[in-house]
Amino acid sequence: MTFGTAQIWTVIIGLGLGSFLLRLSFLGIIGNRELPEWVLRHLRYTAVAIMPGMITPLILFPQAAGGALDPVRISAAIATIAISFLTKSAVLTIFGGAAALFGLHFGIG
Repeated sequence: MTFGTAQIWTVIIGLGLGSFLLRLSFLGIIGNRELPEWVLRHLRYTAVAIMPGMITPLILFPQAAGGALDPVRISAAIATIAISFLTKSAVLTIFGGAAALFGLHFGIG
C-alpha cells in the first residue's frame, strides 16, 4: 500500500495536533494547579508502561531480521533485564543493554 504526499502530511499534522492537545491538557489547562496525590502516583509509572510497548516490537519483530526472531536481540534483552534487576539503576541498565546488544551483535553476528 502506498500513500500520497497529501495523506502523509495529513497524518503528520494530525499526530502533531493530537500531541499538542495532550500536552496542552496538562500544561495549559492544569497549569500551576496542584495535582491530587493519586494522579501523581499514577504518572510515575508512565515511562514504565510506555517503554516496553515501544521496545518489545523491536526485539520480537526486528526489521533488520526481516521480522524473524533474532537471537542476538533476545539475548541482549535478557541481559538488559538481568542488569536492571541486579543494579536497580536506569543508567547502568541502558548502557549495559546497549553494550550487550553491540557486543553480541559483533561477537555472534
